[in-house]
Amino acid sequence: MSQDNISLVGEGSRIRCAAVGVGRMGRHHARVYSDLPECELVGVVDDNADTAREVAERHDCDVFPNVEALTEAGIDAASIAVPTTEHGRMAEPLLKKQVACLIEKPLAGSPESARRIKDLAQDHAAILMVGHIERFNPIMRALQLATNDGIEIVPRFMEVHRVSPMTFRSVDIGVVMDMMIHDLDVVLMLMGGKEPDEVQASGVAVVTDHEDVCNARLTWYTPQGRCVANVTGSRLALKTERVTRITGENAYIKIDYAARKGTIIRRLANEIQMHEVREQIRAGSDLTNLDWSELVNIESLEIDDAEPIVMEIKSFLDSVRTGTRPKIDAEAGLANVATAQRIIEAIHA
Repeated sequence: MSQDNISLVGEGSRIRCAAVGVGRMGRHHARVYSDLPECELVGVVDDNADTAREVAERHDCDVFPNVEALTEAGIDAASIAVPTTEHGRMAEPLLKKQVACLIEKPLAGSPESARRIKDLAQDHAAILMVGHIERFNPIMRALQLATNDGIEIVPRFMEVHRVSPMTFRSVDIGVVMDMMIHDLDVVLMLMGGKEPDEVQASGVAVVTDHEDVCNARLTWYTPQGRCVANVTGSRLALKTERVTRITGENAYIKIDYAARKGTIIRRLANEIQMHEVREQIRAGSDLTNLDWSELVNIESLEIDDAEPIVMEIKSFLDSVRTGTRPKIDAEAGLANVATAQRIIEAIHA
């Protein structure tokens, strides 16, 4: 995306924003735009007139009949939180007018549709960010802060579990596009945005016509060696669990999204203890009374209280203001959709 042609909002001016789709997720976008002092929530669009009116009255903004009317009102940015199949149709008139778009995940229902949206944004020099909100989860921000001190994450094995009871939402798509897409975004980010070289998967449709349970094995061949990610998603569990474990060259990391907890065991911080243990093992010492948890240096991640969607929208607005590449751009959104599609194809194969 050429920054030379991007239409920027003047410093000191309020960013004129809108929410397209104000259902379960979109109403939160409208709320944040209304609350942030640097924004003006101009209006909302929704097929449900009652819902649109309710949200507009709550935030003292207008209801618009369609996105074309929004562009005529002169907005700078919009969130699109409509069903995935409608993302392209809603985004096209906005992107053509250089209105910055924050599109809820996934970017599209297929790689072809995602590529069309990406190309549309590039052709019209418009800001496009994809709303993979897990990147802005406090636990992920804490991990990024903890690794900013020079500890590069070089994953060799990742194990991801995201399971929950059936909510009967998003039953028009499978668990891969519904739930697993969150973790694919994080895993691909940790792999530098590179799609896996190999994909193997197994899935079962139980309640809906799509896979409700899936396990995928993703493999990358990198200059540092092979990395494998084992990703499990289920919407038929009896409890909610959202845990990621990363075993890398120089650290082990556990992230528990639901509990908002994280731990890191750094290799360098434990090198002396490990050397001593290895020497004792070679000498034939009896170490059965050693408490492993007391032997290693375990660090807890420091978690803040910031709301993920607020941090996501602030990041988006920063790109709108400065013209810089969004944190989760169209390339990342496309890679996530393409990997999800490969998993679905592997299930059917």
